[in-house]
Amino acid sequence: MTTTALLIAPVGLPLLAAASHAVFGWRPKTTAWSGAAAAAGLLACAVALAVAAVDRPRTGLGGLLRADALSAYMLVVIGAVALPALLASPGYLAAERAAGHTSAADARRYGILTQTFVAAMALAVLAANLGVLWVAVEATTICTAFLVGHRRTRHATEAAWKYVVICSAGIALAFLGIVLLNFAARHAHVPSSGALDWAELARHATALDADVTRVAVALLVLGFGTKAGLAPLHAWLPDAHSQAPAPVSALMSGVLLSVAFYAVLRVKVIADAALGVPFTRTLLAAVALVSLAAAAALLLKQRDYKRMLAYSSIEHMGLIALGAAVGTPLAASAVLLHILGHGLAKSVAFLASGHIQQATGSTRVDGARGLIARVPLTAGLFGASLAALLGFPPFGLFASELGMFRAGFTAGMGWAVAAALLLMLVVVAAVAAHTGRMLLGAHRPGPGAAALAGDVRLARSAALALTAALVACAALGVTAWPLHTLLDTAAAIIGAHP
Repeated sequence: MTTTALLIAPVGLPLLAAASHAVFGWRPKTTAWSGAAAAAGLLACAVALAVAAVDRPRTGLGGLLRADALSAYMLVVIGAVALPALLASPGYLAAERAAGHTSAADARRYGILTQTFVAAMALAVLAANLGVLWVAVEATTICTAFLVGHRRTRHATEAAWKYVVICSAGIALAFLGIVLLNFAARHAHVPSSGALDWAELARHATALDADVTRVAVALLVLGFGTKAGLAPLHAWLPDAHSQAPAPVSALMSGVLLSVAFYAVLRVKVIADAALGVPFTRTLLAAVALVSLAAAAALLLKQRDYKRMLAYSSIEHMGLIALGAAVGTPLAASAVLLHILGHGLAKSVAFLASGHIQQATGSTRVDGARGLIARVPLTAGLFGASLAALLGFPPFGLFASELGMFRAGFTAGMGWAVAAALLLMLVVVAAVAAHTGRMLLGAHRPGPGAAALAGDVRLARSAALALTAALVACAALGVTAWPLHTLLDTAAAIIGAHP
C-alpha cells in the first residue's frame, strides 16, 4: 500500500462504514459490525503509518495530509479506543431497542454519525494544515451533538444544546486564533501556501510577531481547550458525556478530548519556538490546576456515576495539560502514554457504565448498589477500570503519572506538582468512596430494577473487547516496548528543552 493510500484509509474506512449504514440501515448481523471492522482497519493503518513515519514524516494529497510520529501515535490511540467502543455498539443498541429507547431509524442514524465522527477525528490528526484541523474538530462537534441527544429525552436535548453552544464558542475562539496566527505568518513573509501549515509555522516561528502570536496562542489554547474539557469552559462535558450512548461517551471521553488536546500540542510547538517555553508553560499550568481543582470539588458531592466519569475526564485532561506545561522530553513521553492509558481505561469505564444503566435502570450511585452480586462481570470490569483511572499499578496511568511528576520536579515545577498531588488525593478519595458503594453496598431494590438485572447481559463481543482493553492498559504499565521508539520520537517533536 502506498503512503497516500495509508494516509487516506483511516478517514476513508469509517466513511465507507457510514455509507453502508446509510444504504442498508442498521442490520444486527451484518452492517452493525461494519463499524468495528472499519476501526480494526484504521488501527492496522495506524500501525503501518507508525512504522513508516517513525524515521521521517510522510505526506499525501499534495501536502494536505501529513503523518509524523505524533500523528501516527494519535491515530493508534483513535483506533485502540474506537475498536472496543464499536465492538460493544451492537449489543448496546440491541438492549436499547429491546427497552424501547431506540428505533431502527435511530440505530441507522447512530451508525452513520459514529463512523463520520471517527473519520473526522482521524482527519484532525492527519491534517497538515491548522485550518483543516480546525474544520475536522468542528465536524466532530456536529456529529456528536446529534449523538448526545440520541435518546431524545429532555435531559439529553438540553445536554446536546449546551454542548453545541459552549463548544461552538470555544471553536470560534480557536478560529480567531488561527486568523491571527495566519496574519503573523504573512507579515513574517511565510508563503501563503504554508501560512497555516504547522510544520512551516514551526520553522518560521522566530520571525513571527511576538505580541500577535501571544494573543493567537492564548485564543487557540482556550478554544481547543474547551473541546478538550479543560476549565474554564468545561461545563458541557458532564452533561454531554452522561447523556450520550455509552459507546459514544467512550469515544468522546476516551479519544475526542485527546484529539482536541493534540491541536494544543501542535500550537505549543509553534509557541515555544516563537515566544519561549515560559509563556505556554505558565498558561497550561494555570489551566491544568484550575481543571484539577474543578474536578476535585465537583466529584466530592457527585451522585451520578456517569457524571462522575465525566468529571474524572476533566481531572485527567488537567494532568495531561500539566505534563505538557512541564514540556521536557520525559514529560512529553509521559503525556502521550497517559493519553493512551486514559483512553483505554475510560472507554472500559463508560461501556461498563452503559451496561450498568441498562441492568439497573438508573445512573444514580445509590440506585446501582451491590453490583458485584448482581452483575459480577460488568462490576469487575467497571471496578478495574476505575482502579486504572485512579492511577493504581500495574496500569499504564501509574507509570505515566509517575513520569510526569518526576519531570515536573526536575524542571523546577514542584509547586505545581505538589498542588496537583493534593487535588488528586481528593479525587481518589471521592471516586473510591462512590465506587465502593456501587460495588459493595447493600442492594436496595427500586421499581423494576430487580427484574431488569436478570434480563440484561453483557454481550460476549463487548466482554472480550473490554477485557482486552484493560489488559492492554495494564501491559502499558509494565512495558511500553511495542511503542517505545514511536513514543520517544513523538515526544521529541513536542518536548521542549528549557
